[in-house]
Amino acid sequence: MANEASTWTTGQTILAVDDEADLLEAVRRVLSRRGHTVLTAGGPAEALEVCRTHPGRIDLLLTDVRMPGGSGTDLAAQVAQVRPDLSVLYMSGLHDTADDQPGVPRRMVAKPFTPASLGEAVDSALAAHAGR
Repeated sequence: MANEASTWTTGQTILAVDDEADLLEAVRRVLSRRGHTVLTAGGPAEALEVCRTHPGRIDLLLTDVRMPGGSGTDLAAQVAQVRPDLSVLYMSGLHDTADDQPGVPRRMVAKPFTPASLGEAVDSALAAHAGR
């Protein structure tokens, strides 16, 4: 386990957005255990407020694709106006969507996910963002 932990990207601040409180808490726990600071928001309006008021850096927006009050893709576009250097990873329970369909985000983790698959998707999004 020590070797596995050493490959994790740690120490980043992640803003997790989902309208399902239980899922949001599970995401917070998993990513906190991986060494990240996790900010949470129950929807797009709350997430925008966090982006505007959080005094520190936010490295990744982890957002559900479909939520009451707006889509994750719309949220990502709005957040980019406030924090243009933010990386984005989408979560979705829509398993019948394909990466090559118009309007479907490319960086996505499918719900339900395991702690390992969530961690791997976050690590990959953070690493890809750092490499650009």
